[in-house]
Amino acid sequence: MSAVHDKYSDFFGRGGRRNCLSSSKVPEACGSPVFRQYCERPVTVVRRRGTVPQSSARSKAINPSAYNALADALTVIFWNKQPFERYVRGMLQDHSELLARLDFGATKRETAGLLVDLLRANEGRYRDLAIRVMLDIAEMKRFPNLEQQVDRDEMVAKAEAAVAVLREWTEKQREAIREQEEHAAAIAEDARRAHQARLFNEDHETLKQRFLAMHSASDPHQRGRDFEVFINELFGLYDLEPRASYSLDHEQVDGAFTFDTDHYVLEAKWWKEAIGRRELDVFKSTIERKGKNTLGMYISMSGFTSDALAVYSLSTPFITMDGGDFMAVLEQRIRLDDLVRRKKRHASETGHCFLPVSKIFVDED
Repeated sequence: MSAVHDKYSDFFGRGGRRNCLSSSKVPEACGSPVFRQYCERPVTVVRRRGTVPQSSARSKAINPSAYNALADALTVIFWNKQPFERYVRGMLQDHSELLARLDFGATKRETAGLLVDLLRANEGRYRDLAIRVMLDIAEMKRFPNLEQQVDRDEMVAKAEAAVAVLREWTEKQREAIREQEEHAAAIAEDARRAHQARLFNEDHETLKQRFLAMHSASDPHQRGRDFEVFINELFGLYDLEPRASYSLDHEQVDGAFTFDTDHYVLEAKWWKEAIGRRELDVFKSTIERKGKNTLGMYISMSGFTSDALAVYSLSTPFITMDGGDFMAVLEQRIRLDDLVRRKKRHASETGHCFLPVSKIFVDED
């Protein structure tokens, strides 16, 4: 028997059936606030250890003693019939079929007993109503109608004792319902995160196929434009707040993005030749004109010349990416945000602008 079912079986009775739910194991949290639920690899669905009740606390049979406590409390919390009737009608305002069965001309005990019998006999229909009435009475701290009577001290004491008995049952009920609702919320969150992870993987695969298709493009200018759009969408998928290309006075910027509170200027090239020192010098000047808190990322599908990398091997305001980096990300061997973070840390520690993803994998091994 599960811990939840065993702990609260006194209130709900021991006749209810138990079922088991499975849930999906979803990825660990990542850095970005929107996609932190996504993983590096496809989602694996596993069975959570242990069993839990599938039905909610309200779906189990309420213990007969709880009904008896309700009938006793309902009888003694009012002395006069008028406030008693007003209270009952208020609690049953959405259940005219029950009100039609009650005879308020009878004694309070008879009317309360009949109401409780109706609730219990039709528990599948009136379970929520029974629980709501129990909880409402259990919350009562004062009894204004009793306090107006001559024998108020004795009446209030009797009402307090009856409410206390009912409260013992409702405390078990509250805790059981809360625990069951927390479990249901966890199941729903698992499902939501698994769904988002599937969408993330689907978007990832679509971008990968577009990236591969661009390799066979015949028009290099159109490929360059498509590449900028691709970068914007990939960075957006990782919530890096990308900004498309824009123009300033005497300057064209291919794009920008924000990561870990840092602002990056982006330059992207898909040339046949490797990027040389001249292009990196120009990019360095562009970054310096943006302010001291601005960093840069230079993307070159054809890589970089050795002399260019040598110049920026001791001090650099930018990091670099090449085609190998993109393939590793698109194949989900490494997350884009993790890759950027590793490259930035490498540049900060060594002053070198270039860290190939292959070296990251080797270091991890």
